[in-house]
Amino acid sequence: MENTGTAVIRQHLIDPEICIRCNTCEEACPIDAITHDSNNYVVKPDVCNGCEACVPPCPTGAIDNWRMMLKQEAYPIEDQFGWDELPEQVALPEGAEDAAAENDDDAELAEPAPSTAAGLSVNSVVPPWSAAHPYTNLYGHKAPLTATVAGNYRLTDPSTSSDIHHIVLDFGTVPFPVLEGQSLGIIPPGTDARGKAHHARQYSIASPRDGERRGYNNVSLTVKRVEEDHQGNPANGVCSNYLCDLKKGDTVQVTGPFGHTFLMANHPGAHLVMICTGTGSAPMRAMTEYRRRHRQHSGGGKLLLFFGARTKEELPYFGPLMTLPKDFIDTNLAFSRTPGQPKRYVQDLMRERAADLLEMLRDDNAYFYVCGLKSMEEGVLNVFRDVVQDAGLNWDDIAATLKKSGRLHLETY
Repeated sequence: MENTGTAVIRQHLIDPEICIRCNTCEEACPIDAITHDSNNYVVKPDVCNGCEACVPPCPTGAIDNWRMMLKQEAYPIEDQFGWDELPEQVALPEGAEDAAAENDDDAELAEPAPSTAAGLSVNSVVPPWSAAHPYTNLYGHKAPLTATVAGNYRLTDPSTSSDIHHIVLDFGTVPFPVLEGQSLGIIPPGTDARGKAHHARQYSIASPRDGERRGYNNVSLTVKRVEEDHQGNPANGVCSNYLCDLKKGDTVQVTGPFGHTFLMANHPGAHLVMICTGTGSAPMRAMTEYRRRHRQHSGGGKLLLFFGARTKEELPYFGPLMTLPKDFIDTNLAFSRTPGQPKRYVQDLMRERAADLLEMLRDDNAYFYVCGLKSMEEGVLNVFRDVVQDAGLNWDDIAATLKKSGRLHLETY
């Protein structure tokens, strides 16, 4: 019989100083052991089985923290919600260490529950084999990097309510190495309703590794001003409004870089299939621009883009996209709110290109990147499944191959 007075657990905790509140861990957990409030993401000690399914997808490593705790003294989620930093490891009573070791062995043998989320079951948690080595977590909340705004340009037509900006940040002589597909954090000034300093918000980088301006130590972001919540109620996004209002010469506090899986395949002949909506175009722009600059070394790899927005006036980078050569990138645009036209979404375009998608799905050199609103994820995966099954193939087998080989990456929000 277990002695509850000395029973020890390996309690799973999330570091609030490093966490960028991207929700990846909560989505990845197969048993709903992770939850959040307006302040922190936390792990339920009575639910977590230590399977670590959430660890590989975390872009910052904030999820990979553990404390040996007496079971009866485990930190409840109510305490964790109020943390600004992780507590130190507490001293265990004499004799408890042996119990801890036994419990730890049991945890390693525990079978993780299968994921029920359609996206997570196929999302690769390994990068493409040819991706360059990423640098991560060089600058954190306690010591962020100061960047100077080198430019802030509205991308969408002024007549639209969708206010999306292209913002360039310069790091001067301080290194901030990034790869296509990575992200960074921005710490907005001021405090929240509790009087605490704001946490960093995460933004995908829209420029290639050699800079927004080639040879310069800068990056660009694609930021939409948030003025309402998902229910359509008025709500001003703290960081998005701050960023969209920045002027040239202003400075911002930056953390990161983050991300070690959603990376561009780098070998000659690699095909990139990019599927996005709105500001989800940021990493796709980075990959496309890198390939444009180094086109002579691409080895014939194809670029296939599916990009959706409500209208062309609300589609970021619409003008530059129209100037790219057709033999360089195969661009497919879907608009859901064009007056007098039927609604079209990226899934509709994908179905029209089913034969080309099937060819890519069967090609080991083809890599798939999906970025944008969470609502698109299920529809995109359903298209992949239908394309495969209509060809008489087994989707589960192909999905497993895509995941294991780092060929299918989902980043939705």
